[in-house]
Amino acid sequence: LQGYASEMDNPNLVHLIPSALQNKKEILFGNLPEIYDFHNRIFLKEIENCIENPELLARCFLKRKEDLQIYEKYCQNKPRSEALWRQCGDSIFFQECQRKLDHKLSLDAYLLKPVQRITKYQLLLKEMLKCSKNSEGTAELEEALATMLDIIKSVNDSMHQIAITGYEGDVSELGKLLMQGSFNVWTDHKKGHNKVKDLARFKPMQRHLFLYTKMLLFCKKREENTDGHEKTASYSFKNSLKMSTVGITENVKGDNKKFEIWYNGREEVYIIQASSVELKNTWISEIRKVLT
Repeated sequence: LQGYASEMDNPNLVHLIPSALQNKKEILFGNLPEIYDFHNRIFLKEIENCIENPELLARCFLKRKEDLQIYEKYCQNKPRSEALWRQCGDSIFFQECQRKLDHKLSLDAYLLKPVQRITKYQLLLKEMLKCSKNSEGTAELEEALATMLDIIKSVNDSMHQIAITGYEGDVSELGKLLMQGSFNVWTDHKKGHNKVKDLARFKPMQRHLFLYTKMLLFCKKREENTDGHEKTASYSFKNSLKMSTVGITENVKGDNKKFEIWYNGREEVYIIQASSVELKNTWISEIRKVLT
């Protein structure tokens, strides 16, 4: 923040800033200032207070559960930040900043740190759990670990969600995103030609499902190469089912990884196959919660 973000306002360097970067500080750095401020003002002090009493550490995480959500915003902005960096990362401006700081690594390595940090917390808590079997504060550590895993899951889910394309409505109005993942899907619709129904029996469609409290979205995953860099996935919207009108059949004859979601009194039936029985059960229990 000091060596790069602040330097973008340095009148002596202004002429070195590429035009693609003009007024784009928020895109490049996301809410990094907010993350820094939270750690500097609050979290670091609280963690330092645990040096003498490590059993109090779990409480820090539980107490700051809401604050740690700021990482979700950072991760959601990351694809935009990376695209901008690819465009102008090799500019003289960044080279000059890096030279002054005497850093071996360029800025993008540091912009990745918050993403890595949010996953490191759960490793720290896991390590502490290993060392504190049946001692004071173990239950709190377990709860803190569950909290961090939950935050990581919601960050991960939201990263997929921002890649949905072609959905006409506003995704933010569908309620909380509970689950997302890829499945084999067969359809069996009462309406329409019998021929279609027979064909549909055999070859499954690959669909990426997004389960919200109000809606289930079916999307098709597309992998796109971004100018010779890593593949980015996007999910093109295919159809949606209102959760208030669906029913569920937990077991399908002949395959314990399959379940059914049906619509409008079985007018439309979707047979969904998970990659494992455990995954199927997780989805069913989430869907049940929504339906009840």
